[in-house]
Amino acid sequence: MLSDDLRAAVDADRTRDAGARFVDLVARYFEQTALGVGAVSPTAGAVSRRASFDEALPMQGRPLSEIVARLEREFLADANRLSHPMYMGHQVAAPLPAAVWTEMVIAALNNSVAVAEMSPTGTLVEERVIRWMCDLAGFGPGSGGTLTSGGLEATHTALLAARAALDPDAWKRGLTGAPPVIICGEHAHYAIARAAGELGLGTDNVRAVPSSDFAMDVEALAAMLDRLAREQRRVMAVVATAGHTATGAFDNLEAIGALCDARGLWFHVDGAHGASALFSAAHAHRLAGIARARTVAWDPHKMMLLPLAAGALIARDERDLTAAFSQQAPYLFHGAEGARSADQGTRSFMCSRRADALKVWVALQRYGASGIGAMYDHLCGLAQTLHRRMALRPDFVALHEPEANILCFRWLPEGAHDDETLDWLNQRLRERYNASGRGWITSTVLNGHRVLRVTMMNPRTNESHVEALLDGLATESAQLLNEPA
Repeated sequence: MLSDDLRAAVDADRTRDAGARFVDLVARYFEQTALGVGAVSPTAGAVSRRASFDEALPMQGRPLSEIVARLEREFLADANRLSHPMYMGHQVAAPLPAAVWTEMVIAALNNSVAVAEMSPTGTLVEERVIRWMCDLAGFGPGSGGTLTSGGLEATHTALLAARAALDPDAWKRGLTGAPPVIICGEHAHYAIARAAGELGLGTDNVRAVPSSDFAMDVEALAAMLDRLAREQRRVMAVVATAGHTATGAFDNLEAIGALCDARGLWFHVDGAHGASALFSAAHAHRLAGIARARTVAWDPHKMMLLPLAAGALIARDERDLTAAFSQQAPYLFHGAEGARSADQGTRSFMCSRRADALKVWVALQRYGASGIGAMYDHLCGLAQTLHRRMALRPDFVALHEPEANILCFRWLPEGAHDDETLDWLNQRLRERYNASGRGWITSTVLNGHRVLRVTMMNPRTNESHVEALLDGLATESAQLLNEPA
């Protein structure tokens, strides 16, 4: 039986005053980061941070005020601050405030959207959000989809649907004969190889098509398909990418989709990063041909700037997703035999599912489709600005013209340096710059060499921050060259 003290503590934590402590904490974080105050990432060492949380399991509760103060003092102070305008790292957003506040509503209700009767309004909101996304992609009335944890789950689900289309009995008896092949570009996301391994196809049966300007070479794809046909190898799916992780490049969806149509192949588009270009009048043309896809992965928590996690998978024919999951669970799902079920769990990996569609819905209601498109354009424009400014600096070389909000570049200091040394110098420059607190960028490997990589993910970032990035890198690079060997 609960003690009176414990019951009182739970009741007190339900009050407006209790909630206001957390709201004020987040509001202060937003205010500080909007002003660009403080370091972007922690400058204290990992040992110091670990000491803050090296403690015994608390057996008795503490006052909420004490816990919130500790969150601000020890947790937020040493966290990566993605809402800081100098954060230009991975493809994780500085989330839109209205969506952040919506998280409290989602958590307070705690409705699981796997089952319609457990989340009547959450199910309706998810259906509406998916309908909007399908309409933007040019899918017809028979289309549908599901929210996911992100692009990896979405692509895995799409490939599971492709397997069901290729071999409808595979769920029950497994694949027979030689495993089918999945085709993707050489710069495609690792989600494809992971799905191949998890589905029992084997990663050796993922075939990578060479690139042209970091996008899939369509002629090389056609040659690969011809070769596989001669070898009598089954192709389970062709996966194109709209917004490659490394460079933001877009594959030619129209040409790849036409090839798949002509050969009767499943065409999946990994648009986790780039599908949000559909909101942009200036960039939507990069997705020409997306309506040819059978399935599209799309992450609102990337370029729609929503808090994690909010991914989605949409399908031109919603029945493909239902066919991917043929299990029955009558204790949960009560749809009529042969009828479309409102239960989202029948077309999704997850059963316990948050109503994450609500924050997508709120963001669109608050900022509008045009506002989301304007923010997409702004972030892509910043990458273009960085590309132009970099052309004026002899020590930095851009490796491609940005098609989205991502730019890869390389530091080329004066003097003779072999490739191995340049790889080390670029990696070390990134480490120094991030540790300085000036900003935060990431890196990747292109054509076998370590390069620096910037992703613009904060609508508060502007051209002055682009200049600050270049100045900060220049300062750190000059000091790096003076480091003792």
